[in-house]
Amino acid sequence: MAAVALRLFVALELPAEVRGALARWQATLHDDTRLGLRAVAPEALHATLCFLGSRPLSQVEDVARACDRVRRLPVRQLSLGEALWLPPRGPRVLAISLVDRIGELVILQTELRGALVAAGLIVPERRPFLAHVSVARLRRAAVAGTPRPAATHLPEPPPQRPFDARRVILYRSHLGRGPARYEALHQVELARR
Repeated sequence: MAAVALRLFVALELPAEVRGALARWQATLHDDTRLGLRAVAPEALHATLCFLGSRPLSQVEDVARACDRVRRLPVRQLSLGEALWLPPRGPRVLAISLVDRIGELVILQTELRGALVAAGLIVPERRPFLAHVSVARLRRAAVAGTPRPAATHLPEPPPQRPFDARRVILYRSHLGRGPARYEALHQVELARR
């Protein structure tokens, strides 16, 4: 019998008011049908810190222990930045960048990535971490269509007061028909200083 494999990632949870502001911004995009966007559900909005891909069920506890290493770290004064298409060449995702004025999010992501690498759970990526929230995905028909998304005008992202992150969550991603569903497997409360 094959071992059970789970598709895992670790993400920064966004406060409800930030998810609400992003959802209101997403609604402004539906007026432009040329974009062919499918919005990410408000409850699924998050900032991915590390993607682990398919992992055996037996590794979930090891991943949770690696996540616990960031428990003592705060992540304060984040804010929503500019809209961007990812990847820059051949975009498939519309995202909003996160502005990390103090640099605490980068420290947290570096610590988490280091713990996962040390445990043999991931191979370090060569590209630098880009703090962002995926807010919509291009429908398949729109990916091949025109105009190129990068050239399409987008409304200004929502104004939002700076916010502090409260927790990091290990998620299991359930794929299938329709959008992915995320199941929280482990939560880590961050320090509040």
